Amino acid sequence: MGGNTFGTLFRITTFGESHGRALGVTIDGCPAGIPLSEFTVQRELDRRRPGAHGARGGDAKLNPAVTARKEADEVEILSGIFEGKTTGTSIAMIVRNTNQQSADYGDIARKFRPGHADYPFFEKYGIRDYRGGGRSSGRETIGRVAAGAVAKAFLETLGIRALAWTSEAVGIACGTFDEAEIERNPMRACDAEAAQAMQKRVIELKAAGDSGGGIISCRVSGNIPAGLGEPVFDKLDAELAYAVLSVGAIKGIEFGAGFQAARLTGSENNDPMRANPAGGKPSFLSNNAGGILGGLSTGAEILFRAAVKPVSSISREQLTVDLEGRDCGISVHGRHDVCLCPRIVPVVEAMTNLVLADMILRNRASRA
Repeated sequence: MGGNTFGTLFRITTFGESHGRALGVTIDGCPAGIPLSEFTVQRELDRRRPGAHGARGGDAKLNPAVTARKEADEVEILSGIFEGKTTGTSIAMIVRNTNQQSADYGDIARKFRPGHADYPFFEKYGIRDYRGGGRSSGRETIGRVAAGAVAKAFLETLGIRALAWTSEAVGIACGTFDEAEIERNPMRACDAEAAQAMQKRVIELKAAGDSGGGIISCRVSGNIPAGLGEPVFDKLDAELAYAVLSVGAIKGIEFGAGFQAARLTGSENNDPMRANPAGGKPSFLSNNAGGILGGLSTGAEILFRAAVKPVSSISREQLTVDLEGRDCGISVHGRHDVCLCPRIVPVVEAMTNLVLADMILRNRASRA
């Protein structure tokens, strides 16, 4: 299987399956001297795992949106770290599976689940790991989040920060933005009142054997240099889109004004610029471009939104076919999320950090 490697200079390769022995990642190209420990990586993995706000020791029962599968997701750093800093050599990390219940998937061994990658996977390879989806499972994102934690540590040394949050879920949109609220509620929503309404709707969907989707927003702020990205094929927005759309449940992405830009005039959509009296980078009076022009960062905040589809594994009876091509019904049981938004937030941050780390390293070779 190809397609397990991402990045050019800051380069990662992930491995492992949902119900295999372990998942993990190797990283090539991380600069030496970056402060890093297992705690740094574990903190991000804890945000991704099921539980109350992703906290250690959290109980998934407190968050009706997420799966009841309880995994410690404890990371082991096997190489690339010495005395609390990166050495410049390859970093290898592994997370062992400890709570698989493969028997939950016995009924679907010969049936294709609607909304899942079962059918195209089988057509491509002639074989599929039906236990939780194998490599197409959301659990594959463990390697991404672990690698993203390393990229985040690198970006912190440069004063750059990516922040993602749930701006809409199960048909309910946030009406206000409070950054402090994001990690206070199980939906990772930026609006406390909307978060409560989301949780109520999640409970209703779960009782009906159904699921819901949503929208994740992301903002990159801090000391963003102008000029990140390559102006033709490897544009910054193209690379971010590639990274974010590679996450299984994400079906769309827009930057800045996004699709609304199609309804604006040039004078409305262009972002006016003013000189900085103190010197340095000019300021932008608006940010319809989302911080990217011509595929290159402008130095303004980078803003995008990603659409998350409803969870495909639902207990409601659905129509499908089996391996012999016969019509049949299917009801997917086991432990599954109702809405992926709260757990995708750290994944979106991780993929954003990986792109930025790679582009910063590439940018260092852009001029003498």
